[in-house]
Amino acid sequence: MQKIALVTGAGSGIGKACAHALLKAGWQVVFVGRRADVLEAAIAGAGEHSASGIAMPADLSREEEVKALFEQVQARFGRLDLLFNNAGISLPYSLPGDLSGDDWRRMVDINLHGAFYCLSHAFKLMQTQTPQGGRIINNGSISAHVPRPGSIAYAATKHAVSGLTRAASLDGRPFSIAVGQIDIGNVATDMTEKMTRGVPQADGTLKTEPRMDISAVVDTFMNMASLPLSANILFTTVMATQMPFVGRG
Repeated sequence: MQKIALVTGAGSGIGKACAHALLKAGWQVVFVGRRADVLEAAIAGAGEHSASGIAMPADLSREEEVKALFEQVQARFGRLDLLFNNAGISLPYSLPGDLSGDDWRRMVDINLHGAFYCLSHAFKLMQTQTPQGGRIINNGSISAHVPRPGSIAYAATKHAVSGLTRAASLDGRPFSIAVGQIDIGNVATDMTEKMTRGVPQADGTLKTEPRMDISAVVDTFMNMASLPLSANILFTTVMATQMPFVGRG
């Protein structure tokens, strides 16, 4: 039986790359993001494997849209085997006193509330489906461990995602729901292009930082996704070897 995966933020970057890898491995994959045209283009980019991809647009910051999304998944497939809770945003450098309440709420709405809504509805579906169980992988960040300068909202939401992971992993035990987290540092995507020009460091300087190829993230993700439900990688970190992390700040 073909396994069913749902990937949020699947229109670009890490989400698209991991969704393509799942398609290549034989999964049926639901691509989720805000814009249907972007999702359709991402699916088409999978080439010969694109027939197993389906676009389901949704604004993950709106609980009613997430509820409708998972109802659509259940009606179409009857189950969900994997959620990659990947969608998220970042903001420009901002000191705490300069960050607006609107920007704070936008970050929390997408990075935390959206992650919880998806986790919650996936958990309920996995808990009640037959056979019971499934896997949820949250995309954390190096910032789930230590912040970058000027990133209080992003760091706070990613620390909170780690709390979601730990709590849901514990709560999922009786239902064969395995919950883990992949923390990623400096992968070469559009979001990190600025690192090639220089980003603020903890010592007040502006420096370029090395980045790693996205294939390292995909390989790590697929290792997590392919495990039997009797095993779980609770937390794993994949990062550019020479980036500032260990001892950062």
